[in-house]
Amino acid sequence: MNVCVIGGGSWGSAFALHMGRKNIPTRLWIREEDVYQFALKYRENRIFLPGSIFPTSVSFHHDLETAVLDAGIVFVAVPSEFCREMYARLQPYVSRNTLLVSLTKGIEQESLQTMSQIMEEMLLPSYPLRNAAISGPSFAREVAESHPTAVVVASKDRKSATEIQHLISHTYFRAYTSADLIGVELAGALKNVIAISAGISDGLEFGSNSLAALITRGIAEITRLGVQLGASRETFAGLAGIGDLVLTCTGKLSRNRYVGYELGKGKPLDDIVSSMPMVAEGIGTTLSARRLARREKVEMPILEQVYQILYRGRDPRSALQDLMSRKLKSEFVSAKEVS
Repeated sequence: MNVCVIGGGSWGSAFALHMGRKNIPTRLWIREEDVYQFALKYRENRIFLPGSIFPTSVSFHHDLETAVLDAGIVFVAVPSEFCREMYARLQPYVSRNTLLVSLTKGIEQESLQTMSQIMEEMLLPSYPLRNAAISGPSFAREVAESHPTAVVVASKDRKSATEIQHLISHTYFRAYTSADLIGVELAGALKNVIAISAGISDGLEFGSNSLAALITRGIAEITRLGVQLGASRETFAGLAGIGDLVLTCTGKLSRNRYVGYELGKGKPLDDIVSSMPMVAEGIGTTLSARRLARREKVEMPILEQVYQILYRGRDPRSALQDLMSRKLKSEFVSAKEVS
């Protein structure tokens, strides 16, 4: 089976590299002209994934139709803000037999939809859609370096999830399946907001106690909102939930943690973003998640403080300290109570 990976960033490149190592014919669509030309010449993404050489089973494409046509499975790894446009561009080239898989962790700001929900809106009118999402603790660099990694494949269609599971699993890359597509996607998106708060804590040198508290109370917030939106509670205790949250809050390769860390050190957000070659999804997701939480009347104090820091210029130290001075209560509360 031919597969296509849409997106020549670090994660799309690492995933295409992984598929190529399995000797699966893989087409990698690259938007950026310079990245594409480097890949053709050196078989390496020198901008987003330097040092990793693609096997010959991976081909590089700048034309979308050539990349997608006749591909049995299309993996989409572009930033969430560009996904709707990408699905619209894909529509003429996919068929009812194509399996579309999101590798993107985000929530669209205008519609507050997950990536699979946008897929369904854009493509279901044309044909019955088979779609899925892959999430979990998986830094691109470590996948490219063949470090043992475990992810979860979520789909409403069990057959599709199992098909992808067997296709992508390898000696260093293990995939589990889940029927909770909304939960897996929400967990993958919302953990980026908590990772920003964890980075802020580290930047302020608050220590391990603070970090552990943020991670634990962060997963409580994420779970409450997810359950309110129809997700399964157990999803947030798995790879897509606590697994990805721990990685993103503690790993030095985390873009969202980096944003928070620099904020904690006093650097302006605009300067941080302009210095980064890749997107930190948590910045935009903070807006989307706050709107979702307010719509669903689910209080999320950590999310609210991250929003205040990012978009209202609040001092990070006072914001995090305010989390400690809220009304005292039981640890386990319902979806519409304060964490």
